[in-house]
Amino acid sequence: MPFWSVLLLFVVGAIVAGQLNRGIYRLPYRNKQSVSPWSVPPNDSVCRRWYDRIPILGWIFLRRESGIHGAWFWVRPLLIEFFVATGFPAHVWWVFQDGLLPSGYGPLMATTAMAISGSHLALFALMVVASFIDIDEKTIPVEITDYGVLLGLSLAAIFPHSLLPDPVLTAPPQIQPLRFTLGSLPAWTTGWWGLVAGLSCFVSWFYAISPKTWWSREGILRALWLHVVSLLRKALRLWMTLFFVLGCALIVFVWKVGGESWQGLLTSLIGVAFGGGLIWAVRIVGSLALRQEAMGFGDVTLMAMIGAFVGWQPAAIIFFMAPFAGLFLSVTRWVLSGDKEIPYGPFLCFATFLLIEFWSELWFGYLQDIFYALGLVVAMIVACCLMIMYGMLISWRLLREGMTSRTRRQ
Repeated sequence: MPFWSVLLLFVVGAIVAGQLNRGIYRLPYRNKQSVSPWSVPPNDSVCRRWYDRIPILGWIFLRRESGIHGAWFWVRPLLIEFFVATGFPAHVWWVFQDGLLPSGYGPLMATTAMAISGSHLALFALMVVASFIDIDEKTIPVEITDYGVLLGLSLAAIFPHSLLPDPVLTAPPQIQPLRFTLGSLPAWTTGWWGLVAGLSCFVSWFYAISPKTWWSREGILRALWLHVVSLLRKALRLWMTLFFVLGCALIVFVWKVGGESWQGLLTSLIGVAFGGGLIWAVRIVGSLALRQEAMGFGDVTLMAMIGAFVGWQPAAIIFFMAPFAGLFLSVTRWVLSGDKEIPYGPFLCFATFLLIEFWSELWFGYLQDIFYALGLVVAMIVACCLMIMYGMLISWRLLREGMTSRTRRQ
């Protein structure tokens, strides 16, 4: 890459990172802070100056507010802006150098490399904001995940090759975007059943993010009735109804257009439903087994957003990678801060980052053959893992309750 391209990407990355820090401090529900130079300064602070908003360097000037925000408050946002600014040109260079492809494949077309790079950088930016807000207050704003899903769906429909590459060993070797079915697509995906599948995924996601209530103390029938009434009252307001109708209409439009645009959109829609549904299933199973909330709903919407950008196969891989990525992050945070309570969102984001950066080694070296051989059996394996997890969590709860009761008797 020419030096001017690297410099331009660094500057763009730094500017974007400044707005990411702005979002990290302004989007939280409970603990909005006036730390960002774009925020209204605290009452006991001097007015912000123009050079405070210079990415990276501005945080050095803002050290004057250490008495208000804490001695080292400026270090984290400065590091975020520095690593995002350097990460932009590094990742684009890696994609253009065919880092996502195994040896012997490529090169990627310039338009394909640009589409993949743009999609990944957008996903990384959203994950940065979601992760640090989740660390700060154990929640993920829907402004990140819901709009992120829409962005992922749009990119998959407009630029289908923005999905992760799926090299196919042919003569000559081919590079196609990863689709929800490996190899040739079945004929039903372009017909009415394909449209039904896409709309079903969108309706499922819309239902998941819609405000609703569930009150089961008065019986299941009463709970279902109140659930439906709450959906009608809260979800089907004018703007949400218009959004739902417009979304369905756009899906039908892309289906009529067909071709790679429909293949990309359907892949993204299935990624949303599978990714979000997988974490939602973990949340339900864990809550039933432990009799308490096992995972926040923000993790569900976060995984749906990730699935929109990468599809269902990478979402399944991320699900299994996240606990190992979480082990590294939790130990690091415990050593640095002594905090043992770590939200799950950063684990999912870190696993997603690792999967994308090591895509050629993981997918082409090991996982592609597994998915080709097993296909949808992977979903059955995930279901078995959920059943095993349910049994393990029940055993853990009973053991914990037994130890607690024994301690009380003593």
